[in-house]
Amino acid sequence: QVQLVESGGGLVQPGGSLRLSCAASGFSLDDYTVGWFRQAPGKEREGVSCMHFSDGATYYGDSVKGRFTISRDNAKNTVYLLMNSLKPEDTAVYYCAASGVANVRTMCVLRAGYYAIDHWGKGTLVTVSS
Repeated sequence: QVQLVESGGGLVQPGGSLRLSCAASGFSLDDYTVGWFRQAPGKEREGVSCMHFSDGATYYGDSVKGRFTISRDNAKNTVYLLMNSLKPEDTAVYYCAASGVANVRTMCVLRAGYYAIDHWGKGTLVTVSS
């Protein structure tokens, strides 16, 4: 069964850190570009960070650049998102995604890339609040 399962969300104070994990099963991420998207209440889902799983190319949205880091563990077929210096505006449900589109910016930014995503996780809630 093809699955992406996110974990690691929770409640954190402003300025704190969280690490999200996304474990893939039923397929190999080696053939995909993987990404983290988020959706806050009343807002559209937006690309946060994307990575080409094989060559490691990355993309970060402007709002998270310098604070978030995407990484992968090829042996575990897992992608991570380390989130530092969290702000209340980072509060959202975070979704993991995998796409056959090779370009990381296309996957994260362009509508065509969004609609080309092959697999989605069910999401994990991140709440940044004091």
